Amino acid sequence: MLVVGRIGKPHGIRGEVTVEVRTDEPETRFAPGSVLRTEPGANVPAHPGAYRVPGELTVEAARWHQGRVLLVTFEGVLDRNVAEALRGTLVGVDRADVAPPTDPEEFHDHQLVGLAVVTSAGERLGEIARIDHAPAADLLVLRRPGRRDVLIPFVQAIVPEIDLAGGRVVVDPPGGLLDL
Repeated sequence: MLVVGRIGKPHGIRGEVTVEVRTDEPETRFAPGSVLRTEPGANVPAHPGAYRVPGELTVEAARWHQGRVLLVTFEGVLDRNVAEALRGTLVGVDRADVAPPTDPEEFHDHQLVGLAVVTSAGERLGEIARIDHAPAADLLVLRRPGRRDVLIPFVQAIVPEIDLAGGRVVVDPPGGLLDL
């Protein structure tokens, strides 16, 4: 599954929820009628009879609130209690349904996760564990064996080369970045 969002808190009393967008195409992914898969095992009910997050959610409506928060209504989510049960659920689409980017400088997260990270001198540092989408820039999360993870800003000056075919990302980190 290619994650396109994470359901946040309810908004109002009629089942609308906030969504933390994790896609460059929210208008397409959250268009009315879009069917989104949910993370398996998300929000397992604490007791019998509690709301269980279905394997798929269908977008009924979506709108931007104050220009920065995406509010989504899913079919069948009619009140705040059900909306609250969805909180924290990851929603996404099948990777097979996503066309590769046409821009050679653009990548989907799933294309980068697991790639080896090496310095421009060829020293292997670890691998990409995930991509964090921060407001200022995307961050590559570098997992290093036996050490703490490091956040590397995904900018041309620090990440000059992505070699998908070779399974590696070349980084040229400024002094001290890997020591944090």
